[in-house]
Amino acid sequence: MRLVRPGPARLGRVRLIAVDGPSGSGKSTYAAELARELGAALVSTDDFATWDDPVSWWPRLVEGVLDPLAAGRPGRYVRTEWTGGRPHPGATVTVEVPEILVLEGVSAGRRSIAPRLSGLVWCAVPDPAERLARAVARDGERAREALLAWQAFERGWFAVDGTEQRADHIVVNGTDSSDNGHA
Repeated sequence: MRLVRPGPARLGRVRLIAVDGPSGSGKSTYAAELARELGAALVSTDDFATWDDPVSWWPRLVEGVLDPLAAGRPGRYVRTEWTGGRPHPGATVTVEVPEILVLEGVSAGRRSIAPRLSGLVWCAVPDPAERLARAVARDGERAREALLAWQAFERGWFAVDGTEQRADHIVVNGTDSSDNGHA
Protein backbone atom coordinates (compact mmCIF):
# COMPACT_ATOMS: atom_id res chain seq x y z
CA MET A 1 0.00 0.00 0.00
CA ARG A 2 1.37 3.36 -0.98
CA LEU A 3 0.79 5.92 1.72
CA VAL A 4 -2.06 8.27 0.89
CA ARG A 5 -0.95 11.85 1.40
CA PRO A 6 -3.99 13.87 2.44
CA GLY A 7 -4.43 17.34 1.06
CA PRO A 8 -4.98 20.42 3.21
CA ALA A 9 -7.40 20.46 6.13
CA ARG A 10 -10.92 21.31 4.99
CA LEU A 11 -12.85 20.19 8.08
CA GLY A 12 -11.65 22.89 10.44
CA ARG A 13 -8.09 21.83 11.23
CA VAL A 14 -8.89 18.17 10.47
CA ARG A 15 -7.84 16.48 7.25
CA LEU A 16 -10.70 14.14 6.28
CA ILE A 17 -10.02 11.13 4.06
CA ALA A 18 -12.98 9.08 2.82
CA VAL A 19 -12.53 5.43 1.86
CA ASP A 20 -15.55 4.41 -0.21
CA GLY A 21 -16.62 1.66 -2.58
CA PRO A 22 -19.04 -1.25 -2.78
CA SER A 23 -19.54 -3.87 -0.09
CA GLY A 24 -16.89 -6.57 -0.10
CA SER A 25 -14.28 -4.40 -1.84
CA GLY A 26 -11.79 -4.24 1.05
CA LYS A 27 -12.62 -0.76 2.37
CA SER A 28 -12.46 -1.69 6.05
CA THR A 29 -9.12 -3.46 5.72
CA TYR A 30 -7.62 -0.66 3.63
CA ALA A 31 -8.98 2.08 5.92
CA ALA A 32 -7.71 0.39 9.09
CA GLU A 33 -4.22 0.08 7.61
CA LEU A 34 -4.33 3.67 6.32
CA ALA A 35 -5.45 5.01 9.70
CA ARG A 36 -2.69 3.04 11.42
CA GLU A 37 -0.03 4.27 8.98
CA LEU A 38 -1.19 7.90 9.32
CA GLY A 39 -1.89 7.81 13.05
CA ALA A 40 -5.43 8.87 12.16
CA ALA A 41 -8.78 8.42 13.88
CA LEU A 42 -11.15 6.02 12.11
CA VAL A 43 -14.95 6.16 11.89
CA SER A 44 -16.95 3.60 9.92
CA THR A 45 -20.30 4.20 8.25
CA ASP A 46 -21.15 0.69 9.52
CA ASP A 47 -21.55 2.41 12.90
CA PHE A 48 -24.56 4.26 11.41
CA ALA A 49 -26.04 2.26 8.51
CA THR A 50 -28.54 -0.59 8.68
CA TRP A 51 -30.08 -2.78 5.98
CA ASP A 52 -33.19 -0.57 6.05
CA ASP A 53 -31.30 2.71 6.28
CA PRO A 54 -28.27 2.49 3.98
CA VAL A 55 -27.51 6.22 3.64
CA SER A 56 -30.14 8.55 5.15
CA TRP A 57 -28.44 8.40 8.59
CA TRP A 58 -25.86 10.91 7.27
CA PRO A 59 -27.18 13.91 9.31
CA ARG A 60 -26.33 11.98 12.52
CA LEU A 61 -22.72 11.74 11.36
CA VAL A 62 -22.54 15.37 10.29
CA GLU A 63 -24.19 16.78 13.43
CA GLY A 64 -22.55 14.37 15.88
CA VAL A 65 -19.04 14.07 14.47
CA LEU A 66 -18.11 16.22 11.47
CA ASP A 67 -19.54 19.57 12.58
CA PRO A 68 -18.07 19.36 16.10
CA LEU A 69 -14.65 18.33 14.73
CA ALA A 70 -14.77 21.23 12.25
CA ALA A 71 -15.39 23.54 15.22
CA GLY A 72 -12.44 22.04 17.13
CA ARG A 73 -14.62 20.03 19.55
CA PRO A 74 -14.82 16.27 20.07
CA GLY A 75 -17.58 14.45 18.22
CA ARG A 76 -19.95 11.86 19.68
CA TYR A 77 -22.35 9.33 18.29
CA VAL A 78 -24.25 6.23 19.30
CA ARG A 79 -22.84 3.26 17.40
CA THR A 80 -25.21 0.85 15.67
CA GLU A 81 -24.46 -2.63 16.98
CA TRP A 82 -25.77 -5.93 15.69
CA THR A 83 -27.04 -8.86 17.73
CA GLY A 84 -28.44 -11.90 15.94
CA GLY A 85 -28.37 -10.02 12.64
CA ARG A 86 -30.51 -7.15 13.98
CA PRO A 87 -29.32 -3.58 14.52
CA HIS A 88 -29.81 -1.76 17.82
CA PRO A 89 -28.33 1.32 19.53
CA GLY A 90 -25.00 0.49 21.09
CA ALA A 91 -22.21 2.29 22.88
CA THR A 92 -21.61 6.01 22.71
CA VAL A 93 -18.37 6.74 20.85
CA THR A 94 -16.33 9.89 21.40
CA VAL A 95 -14.07 11.08 18.58
CA GLU A 96 -11.38 13.41 19.87
CA VAL A 97 -10.24 16.10 17.44
CA PRO A 98 -7.61 14.35 15.29
CA GLU A 99 -5.16 15.75 12.78
CA ILE A 100 -6.53 13.20 10.29
CA LEU A 101 -9.87 11.40 10.28
CA VAL A 102 -10.44 8.41 8.02
CA LEU A 103 -14.14 7.93 7.29
CA GLU A 104 -14.73 4.46 5.87
CA GLY A 105 -17.73 2.81 4.28
CA VAL A 106 -20.38 2.93 1.60
CA SER A 107 -21.23 6.59 0.93
CA ALA A 108 -18.31 7.96 2.99
CA GLY A 109 -17.16 9.96 -0.03
CA ARG A 110 -20.61 11.15 -1.06
CA ARG A 111 -20.86 14.27 -3.18
CA SER A 112 -22.22 16.39 -0.30
CA ILE A 113 -18.99 15.98 1.71
CA ALA A 114 -16.62 16.55 -1.23
CA PRO A 115 -15.80 20.18 -0.33
CA ARG A 116 -14.61 19.05 3.13
CA LEU A 117 -12.49 16.12 1.95
CA SER A 118 -8.70 16.17 1.94
CA GLY A 119 -8.73 12.91 -0.01
CA LEU A 120 -11.03 10.27 -1.45
CA VAL A 121 -10.02 6.63 -1.92
CA TRP A 122 -12.20 4.30 -4.01
CA CYS A 123 -11.86 0.58 -3.27
CA ALA A 124 -13.07 -1.87 -5.88
CA VAL A 125 -13.28 -5.54 -6.63
CA PRO A 126 -14.68 -5.54 -10.16
CA ASP A 127 -16.55 -8.86 -9.96
CA PRO A 128 -19.88 -8.51 -8.07
CA ALA A 129 -19.96 -12.27 -7.37
CA GLU A 130 -16.54 -12.07 -5.72
CA ARG A 131 -17.65 -9.04 -3.64
CA LEU A 132 -20.76 -10.94 -2.59
CA ALA A 133 -18.71 -14.00 -1.61
CA ARG A 134 -16.35 -11.80 0.43
CA ALA A 135 -19.26 -10.04 2.15
CA VAL A 136 -21.02 -13.33 2.93
CA ALA A 137 -17.75 -14.72 4.35
CA ARG A 138 -17.59 -11.62 6.56
CA ASP A 139 -21.27 -11.32 7.58
CA GLY A 140 -22.44 -14.93 7.40
CA GLU A 141 -24.70 -16.89 5.08
CA ARG A 142 -27.86 -15.55 6.72
CA ALA A 143 -26.94 -12.08 5.40
CA ARG A 144 -26.82 -13.21 1.73
CA GLU A 145 -30.29 -11.93 0.74
CA ALA A 146 -29.74 -8.60 2.50
CA LEU A 147 -26.33 -8.29 0.83
CA LEU A 148 -27.86 -8.92 -2.61
CA ALA A 149 -30.37 -6.12 -1.96
CA TRP A 150 -27.53 -3.94 -0.65
CA GLN A 151 -25.50 -4.53 -3.84
CA ALA A 152 -28.50 -3.46 -5.94
CA PHE A 153 -28.83 -0.31 -3.83
CA GLU A 154 -25.10 0.43 -4.17
CA ARG A 155 -25.17 0.22 -7.96
CA GLY A 156 -27.84 2.92 -8.06
CA TRP A 157 -26.22 5.04 -5.35
CA PHE A 158 -22.77 5.09 -6.94
CA ALA A 159 -24.18 5.69 -10.44
CA VAL A 160 -25.97 8.82 -9.23
CA ASP A 161 -23.31 10.04 -6.78
CA GLY A 162 -20.33 9.54 -9.14
CA THR A 163 -18.06 8.70 -6.22
CA GLU A 164 -15.52 6.64 -8.15
CA GLN A 165 -15.09 9.38 -10.77
CA ARG A 166 -14.14 11.90 -8.06
CA ALA A 167 -11.62 9.64 -6.29
CA ASP A 168 -8.02 10.70 -5.80
CA HIS A 169 -6.85 7.09 -5.35
CA ILE A 170 -8.25 3.89 -6.83
CA VAL A 171 -7.53 0.61 -5.04
CA VAL A 172 -8.46 -2.49 -7.05
CA ASN A 173 -8.33 -5.91 -5.38
CA GLY A 174 -6.27 -4.36 -2.57
CA THR A 175 -3.66 -2.82 -4.91
CA ASP A 176 -3.34 0.94 -5.26
CA SER A 177 -3.71 1.44 -8.99
CA SER A 178 -3.94 5.19 -9.43
CA ASP A 179 -2.96 8.42 -7.80
CA ASN A 180 -4.45 11.65 -9.08
CA GLY A 181 -2.14 13.63 -6.79
CA HIS A 182 -4.79 14.87 -4.36
CA ALA A 183 -4.98 12.26 -1.61
